[in-house]
Amino acid sequence: CFFFFFFFMLGRCHGLRRAGGSLRLLGTRAGSRLPGARATPWLRWVAAASAACAATGSLAAAVNFQRPSTVQCASTASAPEPGSEVKGLPTFTRADVAKHDGKGDGSIWVTYRQGVYDVTEFAKAHPGGDRILLAAGAAIDPFWAMYAAHKVASVYEILEGLRIGNLAPGETDAAADAGDDVYSKDPQRHPALRPHTKKPFNAECPQEILVDSFLTPNDVFYVRNHLYVPEVKVEDFRLEVNSGKAGSKPLSLAVDDLKKNYKQHSVAATLVCAGNRRREMDSVKSVKGLSWNTGAISNARWTGVRLRDLLLAAGYRDEDCTNDTYVLLEGLDVDPAKQPYSTSLPIAWAMDPQKDVIIAYEMNGEDLPRDHGFPLRAIVPGTIGARNIKWLGKISVQKTESTCFFYTNDYKVFSPDTTMETADFKHTPPVMDMPVTSAVVEPRDGFRLSADTPSVDVRGYAYSGGGRAIQRVDVSADGGRTWQQAEIKQQDEIAPGRSWAWALWEVELLLPPQHGGRVEVVCKAVDTGANVQPDSVQGIWNVRGLLNNAWCRIHSEPEP
Repeated sequence: CFFFFFFFMLGRCHGLRRAGGSLRLLGTRAGSRLPGARATPWLRWVAAASAACAATGSLAAAVNFQRPSTVQCASTASAPEPGSEVKGLPTFTRADVAKHDGKGDGSIWVTYRQGVYDVTEFAKAHPGGDRILLAAGAAIDPFWAMYAAHKVASVYEILEGLRIGNLAPGETDAAADAGDDVYSKDPQRHPALRPHTKKPFNAECPQEILVDSFLTPNDVFYVRNHLYVPEVKVEDFRLEVNSGKAGSKPLSLAVDDLKKNYKQHSVAATLVCAGNRRREMDSVKSVKGLSWNTGAISNARWTGVRLRDLLLAAGYRDEDCTNDTYVLLEGLDVDPAKQPYSTSLPIAWAMDPQKDVIIAYEMNGEDLPRDHGFPLRAIVPGTIGARNIKWLGKISVQKTESTCFFYTNDYKVFSPDTTMETADFKHTPPVMDMPVTSAVVEPRDGFRLSADTPSVDVRGYAYSGGGRAIQRVDVSADGGRTWQQAEIKQQDEIAPGRSWAWALWEVELLLPPQHGGRVEVVCKAVDTGANVQPDSVQGIWNVRGLLNNAWCRIHSEPEP
């Protein structure tokens, strides 16, 4: 999981070009290290390269910084294929590499195909650096097979800049065997989905049909996968439920056990990626993450059993709840280090029947599709999508929170002045609720408008986390100077404080006189807690591009 951040930050910077001839980002040969000689300049290079990347979206500025070394990369004209043998470099065995596992002298080497790389100082300079121990002294190939989005030229160039040698002949087989097979059994997807990455698969619901129905059809429900899609044979599957209480025996439940032995519960709930509308933040200042537009959100009716009922059956009781107790929800999707994707909920949240937390086996009246968690997923209404664990395999009550990388080192929001280098992931709480948000879905940004058009039909969605319903949606045709209230066409509220689904809205928006075909359409929502969207991204910008709920703005272009 470290490599998700280690190369993800670099992978976002696609504009790297070498500046004339050779790029002096150089490795250090074993035995040639001078104590204290390389840490300071190398850290300066990392800091400067990161700053340049954040400011310009390119690592081009980094080429002017040099790292002291005895080995020089080849020039652009003769640059070899990443990971291939480079003549003139030292040769190492896997046993040699294994000695540099972050222990002992603290050095960290990794391999990729035939290449050997020293990433010690880069790891020290990066907030996710401790995670490199997952591959320290071994191959990164399995991680790159899992996170295939990192296989871009800019990342390869940085990797080769850390090159110190070649693997000995005959020692590359273990790495070469790590291919993309982990994704070969992923399900087929509907061609209407708008993919951002394919390995793992992440795609938006197409904007053209996003608000056509209150319940999003399963085939075009947005997809957010952090890893591959597990293959599960339902006849062999068992859900483990452990109350954590001494003397209580864990439950082992087939899907049919849930359907036959527990009361069925359904809830209409919207799932939304915490990075939805990240593209707008990125247009203000570069952020780290998939460039989601407005379609990383969808709504479905989920059917299953209450999490509370399963915990009660496993022996847990309301009187057992304490503030330092959590429920771990653990999926079957496992990274190369054998760590499953997981999240934690406070026990009081999990046991509260008013929270409507369910273990779902149906989505819109059908078995869960594979991309959405077949055979079981947790639905934690009102939270960001990352808390709704797919392919759920284990539920356990414990005194500690999840140690999953995506729980401890991601999905956290920082102040606008915080960088990836200064972000304090350890002491920052994970994001749970989604703030109030809304978006214009129709017309689309850049729509054509005749100069004499008096009005335009506008449609969109609004949503707020934590069970708060949408009270009002306001829409403007002049950038927010004047407003019209939209009509909320449909939303679902079980009871006050238990509104888990989006609201769909529309309005015939009157346009300013003499607009000339150029208008700025803006929408903002207000929820039942009187929370309202901020008017701009600047005050809520954060380096991960999460929770963008600023006013949604689109612009028209005059008809030619």
